[in-house]
Order: sequence, then structure tokens, then C-alpha cells
Amino acid sequence: MPQAAPRRILLVEDDALLREQVRYGLGAQFDVAEADSPDSALACMAERAADVILLDLQLTPQGNTEDGFGVLREVRRRMSDAVVIVLTGNPQHEVRLRAIEEGAYDCFGKPFDLRELRLVVERSLERLDLARENRALKSQMVQQASFQNLIGCSQAMLRIFDTIRRIADHPATVLLLGESGTGKELVARAIHFQSGRRDRPFVPVHCSALPETLIETELFGHEKGAFTGATAAREGRFERAHGGSLFLDEVSTLNPNVQTKLLRVLEEKEFERVGGRKPLQVDVRLIAASNEDLEALVAQGRFRDDLFFRLNVLPLRLPSLRERREDIPLLANHFLRQHCEQSKQPPRQIAPEALERLLAYPWKGNVRELENLIQRVVLLADGATISTEHLPPHITGALPAFNASLPTPNSSLPSADVSNLTLAVESYERTLLRAALDRTDGVKTRAAQALGLTKEQMKYLCRKHHL
Repeated sequence: MPQAAPRRILLVEDDALLREQVRYGLGAQFDVAEADSPDSALACMAERAADVILLDLQLTPQGNTEDGFGVLREVRRRMSDAVVIVLTGNPQHEVRLRAIEEGAYDCFGKPFDLRELRLVVERSLERLDLARENRALKSQMVQQASFQNLIGCSQAMLRIFDTIRRIADHPATVLLLGESGTGKELVARAIHFQSGRRDRPFVPVHCSALPETLIETELFGHEKGAFTGATAAREGRFERAHGGSLFLDEVSTLNPNVQTKLLRVLEEKEFERVGGRKPLQVDVRLIAASNEDLEALVAQGRFRDDLFFRLNVLPLRLPSLRERREDIPLLANHFLRQHCEQSKQPPRQIAPEALERLLAYPWKGNVRELENLIQRVVLLADGATISTEHLPPHITGALPAFNASLPTPNSSLPSADVSNLTLAVESYERTLLRAALDRTDGVKTRAAQALGLTKEQMKYLCRKHHL
């Protein structure tokens, strides 16, 4: 069995005698590379990454520590998981504290005991291995949670993943329901690529984006001379999707004539092009989607009931982001990595207080709104950490004043119970809570902020009034 290569240590030290001592003390156990200046240190890092960096802060005869801190910052930028152990002859406590604050694992004063240094290096490598293992496990969890670019580890999304697996190979029509931005097209793609049709075309059609005069020819194609300007025959989306899957987004916007032709395709597996008379056979798995209540549209006479029944064979409702808030950190960090890579920017992280704001926001635009926000922040924010100051006011909790909309004590006290102070106070309390929750779309964290309550007080009052 081949022996593992020794771990690499980069020693950045301008004292040649000290470099020799460290090399002697650690060289038998580790692969020790040496650098005597900031430039040579950066050159060594560019040539090969190191697991541990022993960094002297005073790399100039004048004893200036800024060059050493510059190398420390560059290490954190280039090799974020490398362990940095600072070596310094500066006795000032502030220097050592600053080194730790800027990312050093430990700080050794000169002169130091080589046996103690070796022990700290070994411990730091154990810590490094554990951190890398944790990252690998997290990456594996994300890969497991990512289902054809669907991200989620909440129970709601795990049920969606399970349903996709169950229905993928079934030929029946799927109807995806849910708010705008919940990822209906991603789910449709997941169903297609999990099915036996994965090697055949997946053809998406955004029905609401097509003019009503063109939707029929887009779906079914047309023959030459079918209308003015039809100088040649053209196949439609159904023909392009033959053998594969056709995704009709916003199917509720189809006009009655197209609804009739769509019903025929579903029932008879054939259609005619616009201006044509020859029936064309087609083998297509149809996946439809709508953010409107199709049953309500049927009741209003705006959607064919027989078409609805044909579409509603395998209905699948997608949860809003408000219903799976535990997925917000996973999604936000996924989009952050994605857009940092796309814009060729160094990796960033989201500060805990900023993440709290994201968790409290109602996300009416769902996952699409969250991704758009992260993309905007990546492009406009500076620094390695996304903080609350980088978020727009409507996210950070800049709520409209409640004074104008909340009931006043005089207007909300129940007239029948004015003589009973306890009942009157409780009634007013409940009215205030309801108004605050209504104004914040039911987000208790934001309602608590608006009312000047702590989270615990808000939880207590909601339980007390059964809200």
C-alpha cells in the first residue's frame, strides 16, 4: 500500500538560522518549504498549496509587522482552509490579538520551544482534517438535497423529491401548482430527467409570454400558406418534444380554442398544424403548471372542466418559501457561491444577523426573489462578508409605521366590556397582535419588532390569544 505524502508546511521567516532550526525540528515529519519575504511566500503559495503556514509577522529588519499581516490576509484569500500559526518577537498583546482576529490559528512568541510548536502543528492539522471532512459532508448533503438544481432539505422539499421519483416514469400528465417563483420549471425538468425520456427533448413553453395570436402556431406549428407571412411549413413545440416532455407554464392563460386542441392531443395523441388537414401522431409526456387556482377558473367558466380533469391526473403542489424557511440558509449560500463564481469574485459568507433578516422576510416572490437579491448583493457589496448593511431596507425590517393603521385604544375597546378592565385590555392586545401580523404577512419576528416586543414575548402572546 503506497505511503501517504507528508503534509506540507510553509515557513515564512527572514531569519536564516531560525529557518534552519525549524526545518531540523519538523523536517523529518513534514514537507517543509521556506520563504524569507512576502514575495517569495506568495510565489510558494502559487506553486503549491500548504496545509500549515508558519508566518513571521516581522519580515523586515525594521521590525514592521504590516508586511506579515499582508501575507496573512493573502493566505486567507487564496487558501481559506490553510492553518496559519503566527511567529512574532513583538511582545505587544495587541499584535497577537490582531493576528488571531485576522484569522491566525495560534500565535507563538519568539523564542519558542520546537516540541511545543510540533504539538501545535499536529493539533492544527487534526483541526484542518476535521474541517475538510465537515465541508465534504456538507457538500454531500447539498448534492443529496439538490435534485436537478432543486435545493432543499426541509420535510416539504424531501416530499417533493420523493414524489418526483415516484411519478417520473409514469406516462400520466403532471399538474404543478404553486406561487410564482417556487421552481415549477425546475421540478418539471427534474421529472423529465429522472424518467426514461431523459435522452429525448425537454421543451418548455411559457404560455403567458406568447401573444394570443401566436400561441396556437407555437404549440402546433403551421403549414405553408396557412396565413399571411407563412412562406414555409413550420413544426410546433409538440413536434419538437416528440418522445420527450413538453412543459406548459401558466397553462391557465391559454385561450378557449387552444384549450380545445390541447384536450384533443391529450385524448387522441394527435393534432393538425394550423392550416393543415393531416393528423400528426405525437408521443409527449405533458407537464403543465399554474400559479392560479384552476378549479376556481373552471367555476368561473374561464377554463374547460374536461381539460382540467385531464391535466389534474398527477397534481403536485410546490410549497412557498415561507413554508420551508429552513431551506433559506441552504438556498442563500448556494446562490452566493454560484453568483460569486459567475462574477469571478472571491468566496463570501453571510453574517448571522443578515441571515436572520433573510429568515424573517416573507419572500412573496419565493426562491426567484431570493436569488435575485443575492445576485444584486454580490454585484454591489464590498468585503468578504454580507452583512445587514448590504441588504435593502425592505429586507432589514424597515417596516411602514404602524401608527397609521393600528387601531387606537378608543376605537378598539369593546363597548360591552368597557367596565371589565381585564377583558378590555386583552381584547385590545389581541387586536394589536392581529393587525401587526396582518401587516407583516404573518411573520412573527417582524411583527414583534414593529410592536417593540422580544421574540419570547411575541411567542407568549400568540399562544395566549391562540394566534
